[in-house]
Amino acid sequence: MATVTTGLQQLINSAPASVRGKRLGLLCNPASIDTDYRHARDLIHTAFPGWLAALFSPQHGFYAEKQDNMIESDDIIDPGLKIPIFSLYGKTRVPTMKMLECIDVLVVDLQDVGTRVYTFPATLSYCMEQAAGAGKHVVVLDRPNPVSGNRVEGNCLSPDFYSFVGRYPIPMRHGLTIGEYASFINTEFNIGCSLEIIPMKGWRRDMYFTETGLPWVPPSPNLPTPASANVYPGQVIWEGTNISEGRGTTLPFEMFGAPFLDTDKILLFSKKEGIAGCILRPVVFEPTAHKWQGRPCRGFHIHITEPDQYDSYTTSLTLLQAILHHHRDHFQWKPPPYEYEEEKLPFDLITGDIGIRKRIEAFESVAAIQKDWSEQTADYISRARSYHLYD
Repeated sequence: MATVTTGLQQLINSAPASVRGKRLGLLCNPASIDTDYRHARDLIHTAFPGWLAALFSPQHGFYAEKQDNMIESDDIIDPGLKIPIFSLYGKTRVPTMKMLECIDVLVVDLQDVGTRVYTFPATLSYCMEQAAGAGKHVVVLDRPNPVSGNRVEGNCLSPDFYSFVGRYPIPMRHGLTIGEYASFINTEFNIGCSLEIIPMKGWRRDMYFTETGLPWVPPSPNLPTPASANVYPGQVIWEGTNISEGRGTTLPFEMFGAPFLDTDKILLFSKKEGIAGCILRPVVFEPTAHKWQGRPCRGFHIHITEPDQYDSYTTSLTLLQAILHHHRDHFQWKPPPYEYEEEKLPFDLITGDIGIRKRIEAFESVAAIQKDWSEQTADYISRARSYHLYD
């Protein structure tokens, strides 16, 4: 197995002139590590003593200790370096000019998960916007897209549903590394940030995370394994419903269910629709927290057997339609708020198009719905290809 060299390791091996001797801010979390599990904060401080002036943390906190959505973190002081750790998921989700005053360059080292419904890319975009306004340089240390870079899934987000879990009209599974994503939004949406990407070595677009030779540290508490990241582009839709997405279990997003599900009927429906690339294994689980806490839930554990045939988004939409067909009296759409949006349904924010929900409710085939978004997805793929750093 080849070992990919990340942007972090490239920085440590040979720091570019843009960061040398500068006051650095570092946006990171526990997944910001090298192949030996050493953290970016420690590596940069050891290699370049005195350069780090501030740390920044995304959702879930600097130590990824916060479990759920809309659970905020406070600013703190790093106990070893005695520098501030500014929370970008607390009193503000946008770095303030005061935060940026103490740095010259913002270095970003975050493990993205390749799915539009994730807050790290939104945090990155706000940092880039503020840096552009403050005249600060941004350096993104590139990392693998864990669900590969040659697959794109789903409809593009409608502008009516821009939110902290989707700021731009891109598909659910976007097929870019975090460095490519930064370049894409910087140009396509006229952010105008002074941006530099430190690329990886050895990464190929067809790689899934388990093929990179890199260690996995959960980028957020409920994505504990690469397998959970692989199902996430589709399984995240359950956050907008009363179906448990497996939070409060050891297999979040890989397992889903509710006390009222009839798994035999759901399996029969899904087989008729031709779900491919995975096995749905019936399970019973009891969440220790979150939805249906302490109650046995009937559902499934998704086992991916053929990653390149498995389409997480359409698979989960098909399963949703099966649940609506058999359990309309018990199924519910989750009401707001969701990621600071107080009015729109969380499901509509997640899918990014109210038409998806309405057409699923009307029992239009998922294949027909998918066909209607194919043109916009193809246009996105064509534009995004210009920002690919790896063939």
